[in-house]
Amino acid sequence: MDATDLCYAPATELRRDMRAGRLSPVEIADAVLARIEALEPGLNAFAAFDGDAARDAAREAEAAIARGAADWERRPLTGLPATIKDLTDAAGFPTRRGSHTTADAPAAADAPLTARLREAGAIVLGKTTTSEFGWKGVSQSPLTGTTHNPWRRGHNAGASSAGAGAAAAAGFGPLHQGSDGAGSIRMPSHFCGVFGLKPSFGRVPNWPVQNNDRVSCAGPMTRTVGDAALMLKAMAGPHPLEFTTLEAAPADYPALLEDSIAGRRVAFSPDLGHARVDRDVAEAAAEAAQAFTELGCSVESPATPFFAEGREIVRAMWAAHMRVHLRFLDSHGERMDPGLIACMRSVDGMDMDSYVAVRGRKLALIDAIHRFFRDWDLLLTPAVSVAAFPADRLQPEDWPEHEWDWVRWAEFSYPFNFSGNPAASVPCGFTPDGLPVGLQIVGRRFDDLGVLQAAAAFERARPWAGRRPPL
Repeated sequence: MDATDLCYAPATELRRDMRAGRLSPVEIADAVLARIEALEPGLNAFAAFDGDAARDAAREAEAAIARGAADWERRPLTGLPATIKDLTDAAGFPTRRGSHTTADAPAAADAPLTARLREAGAIVLGKTTTSEFGWKGVSQSPLTGTTHNPWRRGHNAGASSAGAGAAAAAGFGPLHQGSDGAGSIRMPSHFCGVFGLKPSFGRVPNWPVQNNDRVSCAGPMTRTVGDAALMLKAMAGPHPLEFTTLEAAPADYPALLEDSIAGRRVAFSPDLGHARVDRDVAEAAAEAAQAFTELGCSVESPATPFFAEGREIVRAMWAAHMRVHLRFLDSHGERMDPGLIACMRSVDGMDMDSYVAVRGRKLALIDAIHRFFRDWDLLLTPAVSVAAFPADRLQPEDWPEHEWDWVRWAEFSYPFNFSGNPAASVPCGFTPDGLPVGLQIVGRRFDDLGVLQAAAAFERARPWAGRRPPL
């Protein structure tokens, strides 16, 4: 394969060829690093990058393979390039969180998930860009500027894992870590035409634990479902520092991906009963849902009136939890994202009683979601209401403007951060204008394997990984 094909090759394929001696970690690293160096900083997917360290790690992996010391069972990601989102610590790289309020000193140690990826043999290329403190669904920050959608320069690459989504779509290696507090894995996956999984809450250690009422999850962003399964298995499992992690060890996701999903009960909701959705997105999602009938599932469209309750809840709680950053206003206010400041200030009048009341409504919504899943194995929705739009806007031009509320076009994602259900965005088509669209697949709490199996079945029925942006 040529260098571009090598950069877009799935991790599962690269791993197979390295084990067979047909490919080396250095060949992979050289191709990926050359591509990054050719396209960056124009795409602006990286907040920090170290090609020399990546080449050194690739040489070490190659030497281990050559002397027969590669342990492919314990280190299943040997020689595979990976990126870490710049909300997550990676030793040797600063953690800037998209903000001028942070220091540029390198992190002293890896976060648990970073350590696990390295222990599994992954080669960390660098840190991908994020919005300031991950607060919004648009790919820009005061620190790093605009991260461009590989499918259209100047357009939104989506939410706080935008750099990871852009890197995956651009062929900057196969494995990319994202995190998701209201859709920030699924939204960039939708906008950039890649696969992203927000696992069940607690599946992957996301230390330090975020002060946002247990909504943030870390997970994989890749171009194939198989790569996400491989990456999730390496990251998942309990960790002694992270008290919210699940006790259960991860399933063997890669080995179980091809199990049939025939007979599963699938609900399809085009709008969760209340969301506005652009026609091109709605049509692509509805057509994708039909594939599940072809796959032997029982697909129906039940009413979901309880989701409308989430609109007021998320706007209050998102703003309230962002107020942890108010302490920076005096020293850095002029260099902070004005939308973030407006978001925090929008709940200046909220008192403790009001917050507790809103949180009670959130708990009731969570209960309704889990009751819903007693009758359904999977829920399908559009991943996002709109396709990519210019990244200098918080809302598409034909949507009502607001000084901070981007959530109005992202009503499909945050309910499952509240409830902790696993949820993925799977590429399901393109708008007539050539921009990607994602289908969201939501599973029961803890059924990460079921979501991956459904996504893999859809991937086989509607292959997408061969489509590449015109870079």
